[in-house]
Amino acid sequence: MRSYLAISVGDPFDGRAVNQALKSLFATGLFADVTIRREGRSLVVRVVENPIVNRVAFEGNSKIKDAQLEAEVQLKPRIVYTRPRVQSDVQRIVEIYRRSGRFAATVNPKVIQLEQNRVDVVYEIDEGPVTGVRAISFVGNTEFSDSELRGAISTRESAWYRFFSSDDIYDPDRLTFDRELLRKFYLKEGYADFRVISAVAELTRDREDFIITLTVEEGERYNFGKIDVETKLKDVNVDTLRPLLTTEEGDTYNADEVEKSIQALTDAVGNLGFAFVDIEPAVNRDREKRTIDLTYQIAEGPRVYVDRIDIVGNVRTLDKVLRREFRLVEGDAFNAAKIRRSRDRIRSLGFFDTVDVTAEPGDSPDRSVIRVDVEEKSTGELSFGVGISSLDGPLADVSITERNLLGRGQDLKLGLTVSGRRQEADISFTEPYFLDRNISAGFDIFRRTTDFQDESSHEEENTGFGLRMGYSITEELSHSLNYRLSFDELNDVPDTASRFIQAQVGKSTKSSIGHSLLYDERDSRIDTREGYYVGMGQEFAGVGGTVYYVQQTARAGYYYPLGDDWVASVNARFGYIAGLGEDVRVIDRFTLGGNSNSLRGFESSGVGPRDITTDDALGGNIFYSTSIELTTPIRIIQDVDIRGSVFTDIGSLFSVDDKGPEVADEGSPRVAAGIGFSYVSPFGPIRVDFAQAFVKEDFDKTELLRFSFGTRL
Repeated sequence: MRSYLAISVGDPFDGRAVNQALKSLFATGLFADVTIRREGRSLVVRVVENPIVNRVAFEGNSKIKDAQLEAEVQLKPRIVYTRPRVQSDVQRIVEIYRRSGRFAATVNPKVIQLEQNRVDVVYEIDEGPVTGVRAISFVGNTEFSDSELRGAISTRESAWYRFFSSDDIYDPDRLTFDRELLRKFYLKEGYADFRVISAVAELTRDREDFIITLTVEEGERYNFGKIDVETKLKDVNVDTLRPLLTTEEGDTYNADEVEKSIQALTDAVGNLGFAFVDIEPAVNRDREKRTIDLTYQIAEGPRVYVDRIDIVGNVRTLDKVLRREFRLVEGDAFNAAKIRRSRDRIRSLGFFDTVDVTAEPGDSPDRSVIRVDVEEKSTGELSFGVGISSLDGPLADVSITERNLLGRGQDLKLGLTVSGRRQEADISFTEPYFLDRNISAGFDIFRRTTDFQDESSHEEENTGFGLRMGYSITEELSHSLNYRLSFDELNDVPDTASRFIQAQVGKSTKSSIGHSLLYDERDSRIDTREGYYVGMGQEFAGVGGTVYYVQQTARAGYYYPLGDDWVASVNARFGYIAGLGEDVRVIDRFTLGGNSNSLRGFESSGVGPRDITTDDALGGNIFYSTSIELTTPIRIIQDVDIRGSVFTDIGSLFSVDDKGPEVADEGSPRVAAGIGFSYVSPFGPIRVDFAQAFVKEDFDKTELLRFSFGTRL
């Protein structure tokens, strides 16, 4: 203790020195009370020591575990207890609960005195309810309604159907992100002067919810004026670059399209051998005419190379899983467009909650370090699903999926499905980079039993496995190869079934190879709004086994946005199968009807060749189908993404090998039209289609309603 006093025997008495000694002793945190007084020629120092913490405990916490709280608090066993530390810990615990959306949480510290100057510290916690968002309102918006702006941000108003989502829990960080989302929304709509004046969150009196008010200034809407490209680079013809621009004079200003144009120009100039380019859009804003002139100025940027790529935050995922998604490596010329593409590819893996890619200075002026910060998320999933559909009846399934097996990016799935119509068990494994090359490879093992009694008076059993491999030729063009061995059995055929089906009762072995080619320019394969795709495939059965045929399929689709809400689409499919020295089996032929990928308005296997004496569908060797659809969101319930569609389906299925007088086989087109609704609910996707068949044959089977509801129907 003398070392803290800074006063020694023989020193002259100095009030300032005594005062400083008093402060020094208190600053140690070792003492609850300190007094210093003069008695004659002696200086008497009296202290009361702070107790030592014996144990730190938490009571009342169920939403946040003890381990997480222990990592945050300062007080630990065997350290000195002080009131400031307790107060600081209380604030830390409250902040943890606020970050998890519980702003009504309270913490009451309790100190239990023990012998030998020890104490137990107990934090009594009242976690309180999750603090939701009662209302989101906007001030200053005239061009867009409150409902439209709520759809543009990530925060949602609390509702009973959001119990599987946390978007309706107040989060100040999310509110900051919403300001940026609003800005992007308005810049995309042409409001270049837009700004968010304030974003205020007020806690209600009952401390259960927040009311959020966003005040905005929309400004005027601008159109693109003159758009041009300039460059000082030698041997670069700007006339060849102008067609790459995604906007034209007179179009509504869109900041996203400006960024797309910059990326297109960067890629084009880079392909000409200019690795170091700097493209800046020179903006000339005319507020009276409400136009924005743009000149994309292409200049040679600083010659900077990638020194190294640092990856931080991946505890489980191996570095190489991220590095193989990069479009550049150490030593390459620095290219911002390739870095953005690399970031998007890492995000699309689905292994991380956040992915941030930044460029930092290297060891020399011409070197740059790319830093990748990621935050991993759970990639394992145990799911149980239930549902019902007009095709399969009641359905239940269970699956175990790991999308990042052992941190190697591998995908493993085990599934079991049981319904009124089919029972299926399967195992699937995929290695996305086989032999560390840009080739995906995998296998599938399956066992399936399907009841076709209602359509074709039989049941099918299929047991086997498949091998597959795929690779990308370009970013848009991909090719895949596959091999499949299947042990099939057609059984449970009644005496009243068609003679063509009875003739095929028994077991067979199919050994086939195939390939497919796909060119895909869609913006999203799940929720497509724009773009197109073209694909084709062939399959040859007869690499061993007892079944011989060759099959050709093709498909194509085109999606075109009509404004912000409407999407027009056309999808077409075609297939042809021919037996090699034998007739094509019923179980190998195509079927048509029964779902949105086939021909709505007709039952499953409701179109095509049919034995009119037994009413059994026989399938066909040739089919085509086309669907023309117009889709838009339907805002019946706020923030619930229900999509409606109007469609017309056209198609036909025809041609069987063995035709008897009892077989009806007409290749005439069938036409149906109707409306559909879809919604991805917390329990799984829901799809309902109402369709009326207008052009059909007398022997076709039609239906008015087709619905499905379940986790993975």
